[in-house]
Amino acid sequence: MAHPWSETKPKTKNTGPVNKIQNRLHSADKERKINSSVKLKYPDVQTANDVAIPDDFSDFSLAKTISRIEGQLEEDVLPECADDDSFCGVSKDIGTEAQIRFLKAKLHVMQEELDSVVCECNKKEDEIQDLKSKVKNLEEDCVRQQRTVTSQQTQIEKYRNLFEEANKRCDELQQQLSSVDRELENKRRLQKQAATSQSATEVRLNRALEEAEKYKAELSKLRQTNKDITNEDHQKIEVLKSENKKLERQKGELMIGFKKQLKLIDILKRQKMHIEAAKMLSFSEEEFMKALEWGSS
Repeated sequence: MAHPWSETKPKTKNTGPVNKIQNRLHSADKERKINSSVKLKYPDVQTANDVAIPDDFSDFSLAKTISRIEGQLEEDVLPECADDDSFCGVSKDIGTEAQIRFLKAKLHVMQEELDSVVCECNKKEDEIQDLKSKVKNLEEDCVRQQRTVTSQQTQIEKYRNLFEEANKRCDELQQQLSSVDRELENKRRLQKQAATSQSATEVRLNRALEEAEKYKAELSKLRQTNKDITNEDHQKIEVLKSENKKLERQKGELMIGFKKQLKLIDILKRQKMHIEAAKMLSFSEEEFMKALEWGSS
């Protein structure tokens, strides 16, 4: 869409200096593009656009500035140095059409720089979303591990109950063994008292001894079994404690990483605001001096 002032003819007929200035502006635009690409890859590198930028640019509007310049050009009044230092010294050596082309070129460069910044911000947003997805996966894994710990605690309780039942059974067998021992003593006493019934008593005694050995073997077996169960339960408890500590440590690391990501998001948002504000000011002091040098040459 053509602007109303696009057909305005420069009043000066000296086209030689205008062509020379246009060529220099074209070279300056190429240099600005190169500096912009370098700044995106290496943020620490200082280019010509980084110098002489005013601190207060809250009321700056490129559209208003261009409209004001258009009105002045239509009224055949060139902008003064005190009103806008972007054209101070340039309007004395170039015509209206060259100034318009200059503004269009600078607007095009600013749009490209803004697109580059927006693309970089979109990449950062994608990285943030990936990190959030990883945090969510780690939280789900933590929940699964917690369920596993709960299931293992249930098994520990089950083995503890079995261990208590085995202890009760062991006590009962111990009582039975004591009873057998008492019976054996009684039989031995009866053996001394009854010499005539010695054979029968010896048979009963041998039977009682066999039962006592049987009970002793069973008791020894139960004690060994209980000991093995106790050792196994102790090992499982130690493993579960170690896993629980590991899960707690992972949970703490996840929380620290999540807080760091929140801080990074806030820093990136602030950097985005500063970059967008800095790109609004495209005409630096160094470029202004170059324009003066071009005009004088």
